[in-house]
Amino acid sequence: MDGSHDLELILRSRTPIVVIESRDEARMLRLLQSIAIRRASTNYIPVFRWTITDGLQRLDISLEPQTLNSEPTAVLKHIRAVNKPGLYVLLDFHPFLEDPVNVRLIKDICIQFRDVERQIVLISHKVSVPQELEGFCARFDMALPDESERARLVQKVIDEYNAENSGKTVQVDSKAHELLVQNLSGLSYADTNRLARKAIYVDGAITKSDLPQVMQAKYELLNRGGALQFEYDTATFGDIGGLAKLKAWLSHRRPAFRGDKSAAHLDAPKGILLLGIQGCGKSLAAKAISAIFGVALLRLDFAAIYDKYHGETERKLRESLNTADVMAPCVLWIDEVEKGIAGRGGETGTTQRVLGTFLTWMAEKKSHVFVVATANDISAMPPELVRKGRFDEIFFVDLPSEDIRASILAIHLSRRKQPLGNFDIAALARLMIGFSGAEIEQAVVSALYAAHAQDKPLADAHIEMEVAQTRPLSVVMQERIENMRTWAAGRTVSCD
Repeated sequence: MDGSHDLELILRSRTPIVVIESRDEARMLRLLQSIAIRRASTNYIPVFRWTITDGLQRLDISLEPQTLNSEPTAVLKHIRAVNKPGLYVLLDFHPFLEDPVNVRLIKDICIQFRDVERQIVLISHKVSVPQELEGFCARFDMALPDESERARLVQKVIDEYNAENSGKTVQVDSKAHELLVQNLSGLSYADTNRLARKAIYVDGAITKSDLPQVMQAKYELLNRGGALQFEYDTATFGDIGGLAKLKAWLSHRRPAFRGDKSAAHLDAPKGILLLGIQGCGKSLAAKAISAIFGVALLRLDFAAIYDKYHGETERKLRESLNTADVMAPCVLWIDEVEKGIAGRGGETGTTQRVLGTFLTWMAEKKSHVFVVATANDISAMPPELVRKGRFDEIFFVDLPSEDIRASILAIHLSRRKQPLGNFDIAALARLMIGFSGAEIEQAVVSALYAAHAQDKPLADAHIEMEVAQTRPLSVVMQERIENMRTWAAGRTVSCD
């Protein structure tokens, strides 16, 4: 279960070099020690550890380190000169693999392996093996703890807390405990233990309030590329006026996405594409979806993915999507998706590869990652993305009707502590024909500034003046918006 059996098989396969890419260095060393102890009765081989700070040291028995062998080239010459079998664990040796002298020394050790079994284990967060040595290598990937192992690790932390705090026991909410074990997926043993301790030791309890902090810490451990952002400022559908059909659609699919037992026979929803007019609430809706599902919200920034070096753009995208998979269940929000995958001047080749990578991931993903893509420009959307089946549904966010404008106006007035009884909201909503939600909010904000300048409380007249002075986007870009509406009719589902 802990991976030691697989690692022992690789070590017994008589491969001169074993490469282990892991940030959990301490666990790897413990595994190697346990393997050495098990093999002692039949085929005892001494185990050595090398670091550039301490030099060479016996790992299986307690001996002082050999500081004379602290230099990379010196330790390799020492290993080559030894005429007895041994297992040599070199920690963070990856920078020294660029030295041709070191590469030649390692190759000599590998060539002589049949005569003297001197096995090298390279452990680091990332190891790029030179081509000359690839034929002598085997790689070991440490399996991440499964659900039962994560539950065992969490229980171990609970027992430790109880032992250290006599008279106290960890208060456990069963549902929160289940979600904690689930949300710790994709982490190493050390990181799983660390985050479990963080959740339990703060207040001596496991409650639902622990989960957001755990997800934030998990994201910070996983996201090292910068293209994926953890959105702290989410919203609720109470902050949004209208979108009734979208809200109902999401509510029906929430149990299946959350994995509730009542919806075990249903497929988990994959995602939606939100098309529509700028300022009508697409981005706000994306933030609210994470709240209705009760999961973390990640935002994929395509601008941070594109790189001038060949292949780097696709690599960054794959890493970001892999992080989203590990963060599951979560909502992945891609804002203005058409700007990222619908063509970037001369980079058409890169753009096509990015689109292909993204579509392949969407088609093959098994994780509970709900994709919310928003777009403003229909004409720039590639047909491969908008065809039926890529998303569960394509919704169109239109300009708000009079009733919805009234509800949006009420939301923004209430948010700014303005008594609704002081305003004729229905009359003001009738004046705002063609206004988007963002334009309604801006009218309230500007009216508040005007009222403050006059040292008067906000009144209908202030809002009416701002409305009269505003030319909404539906007027400025009338032709394009009409074309968008015409395209959406019959091809998409209205959010209202």
